[in-house]
Amino acid sequence: MAHVFEGVDAAPPEADQGAGGPVGRLLAMVNGVIVALSSVALVIASLVLTYSVASRYFLHLSTDWQDELSVFLIVGAVFMSAAAIQARRGHIGIEAIVGLLSPRVNHWRQLAVDVASFLFCAFFAWKSWLLLDEAWTENFHSESTWGPPLWIPYSLMSVGMTLLSLQLLLQVITGLTRRPQ
Repeated sequence: MAHVFEGVDAAPPEADQGAGGPVGRLLAMVNGVIVALSSVALVIASLVLTYSVASRYFLHLSTDWQDELSVFLIVGAVFMSAAAIQARRGHIGIEAIVGLLSPRVNHWRQLAVDVASFLFCAFFAWKSWLLLDEAWTENFHSESTWGPPLWIPYSLMSVGMTLLSLQLLLQVITGLTRRPQ
């Protein structure tokens, strides 16, 4: 059991390739596109924040829109890429007891964690869609002087949590159909 950062690449682990059949492959394709777009969003956010700091310090300009745009981009990148990270099982994992348990017990432990995570994320996604609907119908805007509509970040949060829920559901189904060793 190694506790070393091994880097992140675009492909899912070999054990999960093809897991979930056509739905899993479609979700992997969508995740790949989203990861690329999220990476671009993070680069843009860093450029906007750099511009914001420089223009505020050197030119004494107002930076209302820069901070908010960066927050929107970062929130979008985080929520939208969550399913791709989960597909790699790259979210926080505590492996202190994995080495102490048998593979069979670990299989059922992982399945229980996946079910609990799915239930939480599905609830979060449902509430996010309700929040998006409210922001859209009530025409909510940010309280800043720039005042962008709040349906933008709420839509990214809703879609991202829905994709994460689908990824977790796929992992639950795969865990139920895979025989423990």
